[in-house]
Amino acid sequence: MNRRNRHRNRRNAFTLLEVMLVLVILAAIAGIAVVNLGAFQDNAYKKIAKTDIAGLKTALEAYRLEVGQYPNQLNDLYEQPSDLADPSKWMQIRKEPIKPDPWGNTYEYENTGSDFVIRSLGPDGKSGTEDDISSQT
Repeated sequence: MNRRNRHRNRRNAFTLLEVMLVLVILAAIAGIAVVNLGAFQDNAYKKIAKTDIAGLKTALEAYRLEVGQYPNQLNDLYEQPSDLADPSKWMQIRKEPIKPDPWGNTYEYENTGSDFVIRSLGPDGKSGTEDDISSQT
């Protein structure tokens, strides 16, 4: 009877092998989760950049309707430019300065006269690469 109690007491605890196996499984699950969350964050950043660009496009169109032309730089949506032909036409479109894209880079803006391009440099921060997000796409 004493022998049975001893056997029962030993069996109530986990062995070192069982604990190690559980830890390995948890580490594998955590690794998979980290990889998937990284991709989720990249997709979220891309969506934020696209939304920002869409908002800037709307602001640029409003500026063109007020002033008669697109601004020379994005900051003109927030601060009155000094080189306007008729400063009385200027209206503050944005109530705050343009924030950087989700990766911390400044949005690129190009005014071609009759049209414009707004571009986020994307995750790599380099212009002209395939991860750029543009108002033309």
